[in-house]
Amino acid sequence: MENFSRRLLRWYRLHGRKDLPWQRLISPYRVWVSEVMLQQTRVPTVIAFFERFTMRFPTVKELAEAPIDEVLHYWSGLGYYARARNLHQAAGIVLERHAGEVPRGLEDLMHLPGVGRSTAGAILSLAFGKRQPILDGNVKRVLARYHAIGGWPGSPSVERELWARSEQHTPAAQVSEYTQAIMDLGATLCTRSVPRCGACPLRTGCQAYRLGRTSDYPEPKPRRVLPKRTTCFVIVQNPNAEILLEQRPPAGIWGGLWSFLECPPSTDPIDWCWRHLGVEPTQIQSGRPFRHTFSHFDLEIRPVYLRVEDLRPAVSDRGATLWYSKPSSRPLGLAAPAMKLMKTLSQ
Repeated sequence: MENFSRRLLRWYRLHGRKDLPWQRLISPYRVWVSEVMLQQTRVPTVIAFFERFTMRFPTVKELAEAPIDEVLHYWSGLGYYARARNLHQAAGIVLERHAGEVPRGLEDLMHLPGVGRSTAGAILSLAFGKRQPILDGNVKRVLARYHAIGGWPGSPSVERELWARSEQHTPAAQVSEYTQAIMDLGATLCTRSVPRCGACPLRTGCQAYRLGRTSDYPEPKPRRVLPKRTTCFVIVQNPNAEILLEQRPPAGIWGGLWSFLECPPSTDPIDWCWRHLGVEPTQIQSGRPFRHTFSHFDLEIRPVYLRVEDLRPAVSDRGATLWYSKPSSRPLGLAAPAMKLMKTLSQ
């Protein structure tokens, strides 16, 4: 076990990533934000979002006191928006219960919304130098190959074994360097496809490498056919070139984000406009359908563009709505498909 960490630390000193934005001006808050953003998202994608987010919300207090719409606006495009809602809620808890200081205890961290055992371990090791194992996707892959652990890492029995191995390998000293090292190894060498075993410092002890079976570990999640759903985005524009948006419910897909109004694809647009907005559209145009994939289903979106002359249609039977104009409206968190369509409108 000691040989594992020693080899890994030696490799990290020569080849590890040491200039990522959250590695500069290290603070518990910045580490926490980065770890939440890195959940299910790759480092190259996160970098620009992290820099913009922490520039606007440089402290727990500023994040906690910001409107959720603005927080979601700065998260727009990063996906998995429950992370942003949880981070905002957790910042409020840290401000109220911990005087704005990120907790230094595992249990206290894990009581925060959106912080699981691995994220809490990463915060404690990277920000405070405490000995805590982690088990993100990269670490699971490294350990599954090194020990030739079969099965899908998301299954409880396999995950328990991986946690035990992570605990065994985590050293007592240089914990922050080790934590970054094992994440870096999985991200840069022990990759999902075509791992660079020839450059790996652990290859001599890696069972998957010795057996010539690196592609067999870890086993993929059992595949299933994603169900398909269809919806119609109703894109209503007024004479001022403003777009009518509706805020999504707090729970569910795009929770709390703003998007276009929706209706079933078979709905007649004129009838829908009369019933929900109280006006008749002066122009109707169908857009090209496109697909948006979630982890649990595929959504086909069919845009319908309506132009109305009335600036204040009756929308009392809908949720919160507003007329949106990008140059003049307040920052909003927009659902990814709405952002995509909004760009075509501004061209």
